[in-house]
Amino acid sequence: MCGIVGVIGRTPVAMQLYDSLIQLQHRGQDAAGIITCDSRLHFKTGTGFVRDIFEERHIRRLQGTMGIGHTRYPTSGDKAGNDEVQPFWTSVPNGIAFAHNGNIVNHKELTHEVIQHRRRYLNTTSDSEMLMQLFSSVLEKRLDGCESLALSDEEFFSHIEKSVSEVFTLTRGSISAVSIIKDRGLVAFRDPHGIRPLVLGERMGTDGAKEYIVASENTMFYMLGYTLVRDILPGEAVYITPQGKFFSNRIVTEAFNPCIFEYVYFSRPDAMMNSVSVYRARLRMGQNLGKRWKQLYGDLRPDVIIPAPSTANTMALAMAKELQTNYSDGLYKNPFIGRTFIMPNQEERRQSVRYKLVPQQLEIRNKVVMVVDDSIVRGTTSKEIVSMIRNFGAKEIYFISACPPVIQPCFYGIDIPTKEELIAANNPIEDIRTFLGVDILLFQELEDLIEAVTRKGEHHIDEPCHACLGGPYIQGVPS
Repeated sequence: MCGIVGVIGRTPVAMQLYDSLIQLQHRGQDAAGIITCDSRLHFKTGTGFVRDIFEERHIRRLQGTMGIGHTRYPTSGDKAGNDEVQPFWTSVPNGIAFAHNGNIVNHKELTHEVIQHRRRYLNTTSDSEMLMQLFSSVLEKRLDGCESLALSDEEFFSHIEKSVSEVFTLTRGSISAVSIIKDRGLVAFRDPHGIRPLVLGERMGTDGAKEYIVASENTMFYMLGYTLVRDILPGEAVYITPQGKFFSNRIVTEAFNPCIFEYVYFSRPDAMMNSVSVYRARLRMGQNLGKRWKQLYGDLRPDVIIPAPSTANTMALAMAKELQTNYSDGLYKNPFIGRTFIMPNQEERRQSVRYKLVPQQLEIRNKVVMVVDDSIVRGTTSKEIVSMIRNFGAKEIYFISACPPVIQPCFYGIDIPTKEELIAANNPIEDIRTFLGVDILLFQELEDLIEAVTRKGEHHIDEPCHACLGGPYIQGVPS
């Protein structure tokens, strides 16, 4: 899971890209990078938080009126390597920079294809670098014999369409990508099932011409003065020229299967994606949990409902309203500690919980506490939270997961690579309850989660991808 953004307009874009990456930090805290373009490509990448990578001198050096940015949460390749930091770039054709959110299932086979048959050098094991080289090699072949700058914008977009179509044919997996091509403009495309999000915004520039932004989420649009236009459609390619001419075509039409975990955990609550409000979807998750609790446990109520902050806050608030009981921010979250799920290893996740969360004793002591969390994946964070609340004097603890049991690995961009890591894949619910040390354990029902995401909004979702919850792998699995 990563955050990507591309901006093209008539004024320098470096500061917009930096501000956008700050607003996408929740999607990846391992590394970040920016590439801009004027007469050449300018880039700055680094590991760590966005605020620690870029200084004022770096922003001044990032010249140009189009550019792309990326925040990394590693899912493929070397998880600690500086060489893996996106955006990637290549010199042919024209000079291309590329940023990708997703995961290519047939990465190994295509790596052989790119190196052996397309004669491209790969500097990393990243599927995103491979995808860039695949796209650029296909485009280069189509432009062979053409003077790229002599082509009209319409002719150039025709080559882009055909190149993206070939990429879709060759790849399996999830793709949301933004790219800039020197002298030609910005390109964006999304895989035919729309697994990873990608949204389009526009604003009027100071000279009266339109400026555009494409990003994983619209979380930065308001602060930068952009209006949300729409989602980039599944199977769609978009091309925007430096003069603001806009081209798009939905090349492939398949079932629309956006990732359900985006709504459960990854996306910010103020995001609107696939025409569904993340905040409202999480409210509905809490409502459905409250109804399910009443079906199973009747009039049994906790003294207080406490969220595992901060993704679960909305869910817990809605559940408290449904059960007509007290809500409390009984766990204080240190805002300067990163998200535990996307930390690179289990030990870091375990240790960070106690640094990040501090129980408020007066909200817990001698009370029956219901803890609502967005999900239980590995069980590490949940067990630590329960232990802390127990140590602060809770009489009983009920633990509620807004997501059904995660029982299969994800191959489409979330770092859940093996079943061995998944507590629910290897243990019955009662054993998980004992492991966590809680009195009652309740998971959301799958149909209730899907209903919460799809109940409202003018969306065209056929069914959210829920392979990690036992659903089908719509793009296959690695061979």
